[in-house]
Amino acid sequence: MKLLLTSGGVTNPSIEAALVRLLGKPIAESHALCVPTALWGHPMCGPSSVRRFVAAGSGSPHFSGLGWASLGVLELTALPTVGAERWVPWVREADVLLVDGGDATYLHHWMRESGLAELLPSLPGKVWVGVSAGSMVMTPRIGDYFVEWAGAPDDRTLGVVDFSIFPHLNAFPTNTLADAERWAAGIGGPSYAIDEQTAIAVVDGAVEVISEGQWTKLT
Repeated sequence: MKLLLTSGGVTNPSIEAALVRLLGKPIAESHALCVPTALWGHPMCGPSSVRRFVAAGSGSPHFSGLGWASLGVLELTALPTVGAERWVPWVREADVLLVDGGDATYLHHWMRESGLAELLPSLPGKVWVGVSAGSMVMTPRIGDYFVEWAGAPDDRTLGVVDFSIFPHLNAFPTNTLADAERWAAGIGGPSYAIDEQTAIAVVDGAVEVISEGQWTKLT
């Protein structure tokens, strides 16, 4: 799977160009599935957050509202009840999964429960575009700093990549570089702090930072 891990979505021309390279065709010719699941796990998110994401209107101009050929919704909490014979073809037919933010541990749980995590290695040509928790879920750990779901056993996530991500750098008073450095000290591995104008592309293990903003690599 090809990964485009962002903090705030496709927010500038450099990130958009990287997305088009990963897709291998224009966004307007690409078919997307929206994954809102992480939103349900965060206390600051809810039905209105999901509506903005899946409606692909003015509330989500840098993500679902980019002008895709088609948009569908893949709600992971529903997948165990409908059977893989139904939902796996939906995933295989899509060009890209748009995975929104929220709580990464909640998303991790439902990726495991639904079977999506197990399916991913068989989708080498698929593009995964994450925002915030939708990016962090691909890392080994997110740190207790970002765990909001009360049911999380710990801060571990999928570990598809070998680095962690501190998103929304300088977007909030508690997301300064100093906060990121304190967070990184407890992660125990390489990590990146990225702002809303930055993305990390990962293809076949090769990591590329795409940015028109601020980012730093932390150890």
